[in-house]
Amino acid sequence: MAILNIVKEGDPILRKTSRRVDEITPRIIRLLDDMRDTLHDAEGAGLAAVQVGVLRRIVLVETEPGELIELINPVIIESSGHQEEVEGCLSVPDVWGITSRPESVTVRALNRKGEIFTVSGNGLKARAFCHELDHLEGKLFTDDALRILTAEELKEQID
Repeated sequence: MAILNIVKEGDPILRKTSRRVDEITPRIIRLLDDMRDTLHDAEGAGLAAVQVGVLRRIVLVETEPGELIELINPVIIESSGHQEEVEGCLSVPDVWGITSRPESVTVRALNRKGEIFTVSGNGLKARAFCHELDHLEGKLFTDDALRILTAEELKEQID
């Protein structure tokens, strides 16, 4: 597998809408595998295909080590509650902000075998689902952040 380059803010591809995956091909499987390796190398909680320069509706989320969730053509079908928490992004390095997201989210998607499934998450996992699906629409967390944190404010949030 390969470690792919993560596209950074300012690259116009991050503002484009990703296209549906109509067929699970060997190329899509390889992309999923390469995205997994890239996500692990970057030590992130999620990664969208557009972040590695591929305009396809593919997202990976791993908020717990060893619990990788692959989502192809994901759609949020249910959300509830509210949370305001610190959020960052591999494509916007060294920038952190407070975002407003649902506390609980359920997503319907295809797996790598082309099977439809649903997955739910609360807290960080719900935030990661929302964050990564926003990437598929050309949206960054900084677009709607309640506020961007200074280094001191970030340290206070973490402590």
